[in-house]
Amino acid sequence: MGEGLWLHAVTRAGPPPGGLTGVDGAPVRVVETAGLAAAVSPVDLDRFGEEALQRNLEDLTWLEGVARSHHAVVAALGASRTVVPARLATVYADAAGVRTMLADRHADLDAALSRLDGRTELGVKIYATPAPEPAAAPAGGSGTDYLRRRRAQLSAVDDRRQRAVDGAEEVHAALAGRAEAARRHPPQDRRLTGRPEPMVLNAAYLVDEGHADGFAAAVAAQAAGHADLDVELTGPWPPYSFTAPDADGDAAAEGARS
Repeated sequence: MGEGLWLHAVTRAGPPPGGLTGVDGAPVRVVETAGLAAAVSPVDLDRFGEEALQRNLEDLTWLEGVARSHHAVVAALGASRTVVPARLATVYADAAGVRTMLADRHADLDAALSRLDGRTELGVKIYATPAPEPAAAPAGGSGTDYLRRRRAQLSAVDDRRQRAVDGAEEVHAALAGRAEAARRHPPQDRRLTGRPEPMVLNAAYLVDEGHADGFAAAVAAQAAGHADLDVELTGPWPPYSFTAPDADGDAAAEGARS
């Protein structure tokens, strides 16, 4: 089928760090126009073309591996310059298509780079701490009594879950007030988290790099004040969730941010 170009990120014009390889093992290079640079790497369209991607994106193992390779390039770029990470699995037919994209989206990309300069993304994931399994309702009494006791036990579990959700909302509101911007992502599947507890919050926060330590301290304070929650701080990350003022981020990149 031929070769395409996988888009990793857009930065200001300039060469990428040496030694970077993309998701298909080929060196990363840049395509430049009008002061912007797209970091791309060649991919085999037999494996990364539209039909193949649609099929492979359903494979969580494949998705996680590709997301990590994509993230490694974005993170290396972001270590030395401001980046607008590309959505996972953005593939162009050739360099001309990349240049057209840079020209068509120049104003938005330029504004995003200015907005993200000097800022980083931090993630917070909150899990409900494990609730004890409801004990078997004691024997004896009528069937109606048994059902009443059993409903009470299950209701207690539901109440604990609701308290966890409400507590996570309180944490999110407090942390969002300390960030330049905040985004919520869908809670991750247990197959991705590897944890049996349900995730009740999966959020990202755009924070000035100079305030990152203070934000981390605020997360620790919130965790201490919510003993029924397991609060996990992740990052710093490239600003996947904040590439546009109203963007919800790329949920697929969660495979890398775990």
